[in-house]
Amino acid sequence: MLDMTMFREKSEILRKDHDKRKLPYHKIDEVIRLDNEWKQTRYDVDQLRKARNEAARGIASAKKSGDVEAVNRIMSEVSSIGKQIEDLSNIADDLLQNRDSIRMSIPNILHESVPVGEDDQKNTLHSLHGEKTELEFEAKNHNEIIEKNGWVDLARAAKITGSRFYFLQGDLARLEMALQNYTTNFLINKKYTLVQPPLMMNKEAYKGVTDLGDFETVMYGIEPDKFYLIATSEHPLTAMRMDEIIEPSELPIKLVGVSQCFRREVGAHGLSDRGIWRVHQFTKVEQIIICKPEDSWSHHEDLLNNAIELWDSLGLHYRVVNICTGDMGTVASKKYDLEAWLPGVGEYKEVVSCSNCTDYQANRLRMRYRTSEGNSAVHTLNSTAVATSRALVAILEQYQTQDGRILIPEALRPYMDNQEFLIPLI
Repeated sequence: MLDMTMFREKSEILRKDHDKRKLPYHKIDEVIRLDNEWKQTRYDVDQLRKARNEAARGIASAKKSGDVEAVNRIMSEVSSIGKQIEDLSNIADDLLQNRDSIRMSIPNILHESVPVGEDDQKNTLHSLHGEKTELEFEAKNHNEIIEKNGWVDLARAAKITGSRFYFLQGDLARLEMALQNYTTNFLINKKYTLVQPPLMMNKEAYKGVTDLGDFETVMYGIEPDKFYLIATSEHPLTAMRMDEIIEPSELPIKLVGVSQCFRREVGAHGLSDRGIWRVHQFTKVEQIIICKPEDSWSHHEDLLNNAIELWDSLGLHYRVVNICTGDMGTVASKKYDLEAWLPGVGEYKEVVSCSNCTDYQANRLRMRYRTSEGNSAVHTLNSTAVATSRALVAILEQYQTQDGRILIPEALRPYMDNQEFLIPLI
């Protein structure tokens, strides 16, 4: 959520940003209108309270002097003030709630380096990494590989739960755990604190980290307790400090979260989204930074560089893209994606998302840090380190050999008793 200063003093910046996104101005105008009405109503309430206090002093003075007529006259004049204050206060509360409800739906201000474009086809190339090996045989996609080797059981998972769930088995399950351990150790060595978060959040906290209007359709609700299963550990880790004033000596806060994630993933998807690529439950290792505003853009590059270093160490080919205006969500001011090459389907597919949310989440979460000029909003940043199911797909397709075996990346072998290849189950 954007700070009200932007609407009161810098609305032209918001309008220019909406131009980039090809959005109309009506929500900006409505927030400004409601804010003006709220301020006027609060002023009217204050004036009535002042009049009531003056009347109370007049009544006390009249009583002291024994002027019964003055006492009765003043009491008659102010008899309705209490009801007026109550009514206007309720109106002010409604105006404030409506103003902030609309304000929460207005997207973050884009960084000047975000490319302008209508959809993901206008995302721009930031960099290419790793060698795009040309296989001397027809590459299999990961669906064929997991079926041939028995490492994933989709049918039995669908029987007991539903589609897009799976049993991960044998060496592929071991490789998944190796990815978790390797990635968390990688970030712990970079001074990130490991956190295992709750897997459910209440609605108030969830509204603080994302626009539920955009995200609620992909989330699982828990009844009757009104919780949500988390879609990423970014959400609980960022919301940890909700309603807190953070001491500047604590900043930056660097966390690595490991959790199961749950997404409904509604809609139709293509061949490359089948198998374990687009699923309802998966494990993700996430990077989180909470910092001072002046440091957030350098930290954004740090998060990206961590992801690049990690994926380089896995020996995978991928590209980094700068997300354009039309492909950007509500919360981030700038976002990079890492897209791994999948030779089995001949496509680059997203494996990492790296965002600077500036003060947008902090304003929604009422999360501040102490400064000499008063309390100020922190900046929040997040980046995938590895979503293990998608990393497994990239490894299966890029590390397949002509004889049908799957080579284990060297960095992960120490976590798998130094074996060189995955062992099939069938």
